[in-house]
Amino acid sequence: MRVAFYSDTYLPAVDGVVTSMLAFKKELERRGNKVYIFASGTLQNKKKYESKDVFIYTGIKFRPYPQYSAAIFPYHSILKLDDYGIDLIHAQTPFTMGFNGLLAAKLAKYPIVGSFHTLFNYSLLTTYYPKNIRKTKKYLWKYIKFFYRRCDRVIAPSNTVAHILRKYKINNVDVVPNGIDTKVFNERANPEKAISNFELKKDKKIVLYMGRISKEKSIDIFVKAAAHLAKKREDIYFVLGGTGPLLTHYIKMARRVGLSKEQISFLGFIDQHLMPSLYAASDALCLPSAFETQGIVCLEAMATGKPVVAANTPVLNEFVKSGYNGETFEKGNYLDCARKIEKVLNNSSAYKKGAISTAKEFSVERVTNKLLDVYEKTINE
Repeated sequence: MRVAFYSDTYLPAVDGVVTSMLAFKKELERRGNKVYIFASGTLQNKKKYESKDVFIYTGIKFRPYPQYSAAIFPYHSILKLDDYGIDLIHAQTPFTMGFNGLLAAKLAKYPIVGSFHTLFNYSLLTTYYPKNIRKTKKYLWKYIKFFYRRCDRVIAPSNTVAHILRKYKINNVDVVPNGIDTKVFNERANPEKAISNFELKKDKKIVLYMGRISKEKSIDIFVKAAAHLAKKREDIYFVLGGTGPLLTHYIKMARRVGLSKEQISFLGFIDQHLMPSLYAASDALCLPSAFETQGIVCLEAMATGKPVVAANTPVLNEFVKSGYNGETFEKGNYLDCARKIEKVLNNSSAYKKGAISTAKEFSVERVTNKLLDVYEKTINE
């Protein structure tokens, strides 16, 4: 099978969409299929990442996220589809490149699958579109419905997201979680790479946040919980991996609440090859976001045997089980977050077996079976 992925984000961004795409591409091609990626990016990224099966279409930067861009004129990508004998288009995002994929599918009569990776909730919209928020939400969801109703099938990464889509009368939905590469993320990952590269403190318990540094991720809860625990204990070190529009804001916030560089560290962009090591060097992962459609970083951490402390949301409750592979806390409550962090740190080994077992359920091999079922069903229909 030959598949064309269309996406508005690509390397060097390492978000859930990119992680999912690359994992699926690797596994699909291991099984003898072929995946071509059509993505937006900067001219610099085009020079660095374009290859014989990755095509970068340049555009303007999206100001809140400088590493993302909106392709200005990607429509000639349709000419490549025939040349490569594409069987199916998979739109990973619904905007400029995703719409290009939808247009190509309709004009040239390719079957198309659309993945829904991002919840356009109140928190996200107030962050980037504070004016006329009600109008923004109304028109954005009108477009979302327009786009996904025209896909032959729609993929949701969790049952909760599938339920939301059906509530908006998007009914052709299949649940296919994003998978993780358990050959890369596993309990054999070497922590020493991260310890030496990031100068982590080996004599302290490390609590990690991994992901975008942005408002909708509720990082203020993580920082406040860190400040609360720092007053009680000297043996905990808080680490944030990732970059985003509010990196400077949260660095300043950490200093305002009394956290020193000896207590909290902002690592910035994390190269992919260092991520397994960073999870392995940590004692727990904390994900305070109530914004996730799946929360793939939780599964990556679990695969290395680390417990997860996550906000109590329907999506994260699908696989973060208190007392088994981590703990959940009341979303928005930094004191409860701090209590649960302390709980897992006091007995982190008790969660290891459950964490690894859960991660294996989401191995890319298993979820690719589900993805191929959707592809075959779409083509047959």
